[in-house]
Amino acid sequence: MAFILVLVLIGALLLLVIGINALQQQKQRAEALRRTELTRQRAILEETEEVLANTGMFPCTSHINLALYKRIKEAAQQAMMLCNASQRADYERRVIDLDSMINNLQKSPPQQPSIENFRLPDNDRQILVLVQTLKKLKAIIRDEHNKGKMDPVVFSNEENRINSLQLRINVDSMMSRARSACYMKQYGSSRQMVTKALGTLNTIKGQTPGDPFITRKVEEAKQLLEEINGAVKMAQPSAPKPKEEDDIDVLFQPKKKW
Repeated sequence: MAFILVLVLIGALLLLVIGINALQQQKQRAEALRRTELTRQRAILEETEEVLANTGMFPCTSHINLALYKRIKEAAQQAMMLCNASQRADYERRVIDLDSMINNLQKSPPQQPSIENFRLPDNDRQILVLVQTLKKLKAIIRDEHNKGKMDPVVFSNEENRINSLQLRINVDSMMSRARSACYMKQYGSSRQMVTKALGTLNTIKGQTPGDPFITRKVEEAKQLLEEINGAVKMAQPSAPKPKEEDDIDVLFQPKKKW
């Protein structure tokens, strides 16, 4: 009887140990998931804040600003629920500030500045930042639209604006490099870039024939191509002129028999 009791106690102890281990493992998995999700929300928050900070580099609508602020607020709220108590107060303050900004934007009339006055930055590093920002922004609004948090019409208009800005940056960058190459007398590279820019413009022109930017840039590219061809002709060595025979040499040449 005592032996059976000992076995029962040992079995109960083993079950208790197994149960405690299972609970610890479950707690560890939950903690790992919490940290992973917190890291993901912080990454969303930081990336969106970075994009928002760079919206001054291009004509940005109030719809975009509102979508970015709402995305930041949602990430901050999720992080607030997942973070430690010592970090929660900071997120709470940020959510309050974001609520105020969102309310102000919603009360203000929509702003949609024209992209016709957009100019490419002179600094190559700024151009790179701008290209990366537009790429991230397009991914963000697509994600918000897929989640049902952005009106389909607004999404379509904003995506078209981003596509147009990317086209302008691409064409302006190629034209700028073509001019620099022409100035350095690298006519082959210059002609190649202008031809590529023209191909891009003609492709888009068929889709949006009324875009004044495309029409203007097509004419500009054609003019630059003519300048390059003219510079190439000027740079080519002229053909050697036949030497004039000296009168004395002609006089003493053997006479031809007719």
